Amino acid sequence: MFRASRLSQGNRLFPTQVVISESSVTHYTPQWIGKLEASIHLSHVSSIKIDTNILFSDVFIETTGGHNPVVCHGHSKRDAIEMKRLIEQFQSAFYKKEK
Repeated sequence: MFRASRLSQGNRLFPTQVVISESSVTHYTPQWIGKLEASIHLSHVSSIKIDTNILFSDVFIETTGGHNPVVCHGHSKRDAIEMKRLIEQFQSAFYKKEK
């Protein structure tokens, strides 16, 4: 699980979290009551973009359907790179299984 820094914008009270599994990417945004959850199957991830700022990095996960990308703000550069690496690794394994 990757958790955004509380020092980053929009994550002071409830930092967002990203869970990457072998089959999906799930983005959790905690709220006062409950949480907002967006989940994407790995076969629907078309690209991953990392925007590295001075202190924190933003990760944009775009889907094949052309909808708005899942945006994860406030992660460390190391976490952002690791998220991208994991998604690409699981996608490679997923598509090798299909053949």
